[in-house]
Amino acid sequence: MQTVVEIGVGALLPEQVVAVARHNAKVSLSDESLAAMTASRAVIDDLVSDSKPHYGVSTGFGALATKHIPVELRSQLQRSLIRSHAASSGAEVDREVVRGLMLNRLSTLATGRTGVRPSTAAAYVDLLNAGITPVIGEYGSLGCSGDLAPLSHCALALMGEGEVRDADGVKLPAAEALKAAGLEPIELREKEGLALINGTDGMLGMLILASHDLHRLFALADISAAMSVEGLLGTDSVFAEDLHALRPHPGQQAAAANIRRVLAGSALIAENRAEGSFTRVQDAYSLRCAPQVHGAARATLAHVESVAGYELASAVDNPVVTIDGRVESNGNFHGAPVGYALDFLAIAVADVASMSERRTDRFLDKSRSHGLNAFLADDPGVDSGHMIAQYTQAGIVSELKRLAAPASVDSIPSSAMQEDHVSMGWAAGLKLRKALDGLTRVLAIEILTSARAMDFRDGGVSTSKGSAATTAARALVRQHVEGPGTDRYLAPEIEAVRKLVDDGSLLAAVEEALGGPLN
Repeated sequence: MQTVVEIGVGALLPEQVVAVARHNAKVSLSDESLAAMTASRAVIDDLVSDSKPHYGVSTGFGALATKHIPVELRSQLQRSLIRSHAASSGAEVDREVVRGLMLNRLSTLATGRTGVRPSTAAAYVDLLNAGITPVIGEYGSLGCSGDLAPLSHCALALMGEGEVRDADGVKLPAAEALKAAGLEPIELREKEGLALINGTDGMLGMLILASHDLHRLFALADISAAMSVEGLLGTDSVFAEDLHALRPHPGQQAAAANIRRVLAGSALIAENRAEGSFTRVQDAYSLRCAPQVHGAARATLAHVESVAGYELASAVDNPVVTIDGRVESNGNFHGAPVGYALDFLAIAVADVASMSERRTDRFLDKSRSHGLNAFLADDPGVDSGHMIAQYTQAGIVSELKRLAAPASVDSIPSSAMQEDHVSMGWAAGLKLRKALDGLTRVLAIEILTSARAMDFRDGGVSTSKGSAATTAARALVRQHVEGPGTDRYLAPEIEAVRKLVDDGSLLAAVEEALGGPLN
């Protein structure tokens, strides 16, 4: 894990965003970025006494852009902008989202295209390195003209105002947190308030964090599908490489290869394949078509990561200081590219979870489970087994379908119709984060259920007929959850496996058994 991320005039890497946002990596500014900011600030300073109006320097904002601001009020203009726009409400946004937002904004400042002073960018560096995180409510950004309210709360903290959490998570006034960290509040100058809030940084941070997590979750979806194929006495022949070469989507081929590797060496699969023992010509779609669905999800992720790459290489502000020294208005702050990508991922997440739930349900239905007890109960009727675990999955999947409804198709005009079309990308990001939590829980329940089914098949891990990979997954689950027996308090068992999915332990156990990483 990178311990210091240097911010230059070029693009950040997604893994650098994750390192700072989630793992508290320190940040620094490159000499090149300091020089670029110094040069562009000189352009802004030259405009201060210009009689011609310049947006954000000598005018009001939004629908008030026609209002001329006299020189003696321009510092107040920037302070007033930040105070009035720090208007979020609702549940507090996660720390990693705020840190990702701050880092992405700092990256744009470092390009030298915004006109801020190097000292202002350095104040952001100090805030991140001190672990001070502004308190931001979930509502306030329409995803156009930037994530205005969230970014304003961050700028407000630089001014020594508003509420923050310190490195220990304690909520306190920003002025106290700055003082405790040995930092001084900044006084914003011309254009700086606007430059600190006019970007798609929050939604981009959520996109990058979600993309990072989905690489793990999609690999785990392949593992859980393989465990279900094995536990339901399915066939692995449909995952053959030559079959998937006939429809050469890269994501589909990657998913099929994963499932083949996870099932390799399964004695149970071999027994079912033996002559005269296998009677089903085809498995159900939720088993047979897993590579096609998981592959489509991977293709969605690949597209989304290309969007994130373009955004990380962007200098999103309005107006911008061009390389040749012009100060020009533009619409690059519009969040549509990121909003669409966030919504697209939510669709893929919902569908992968939906297929997982269908596989779980097959285990519990005596008419479709091929010899397993009804609901995997120890004594069906007296015991209910995993009946309600599937209800929990179904409830989550239903919620994921609602979360898959796109936020980015909505727009509510604002700022007296000056900002008459907005992206709602921030909302798309928040709902995607909730969707990832749902997918994590759905996969955990499938893995918990398939492990129980396999214990019924072969008597437990010590006498496993499963592949080395599925046995490793089952063994890890059994370290935290007992095997089949009479009904127990089920919620803690679901939570235990959720943690194994969420923290990467289960994926690591399978990859160790395979001797290398999955796709």
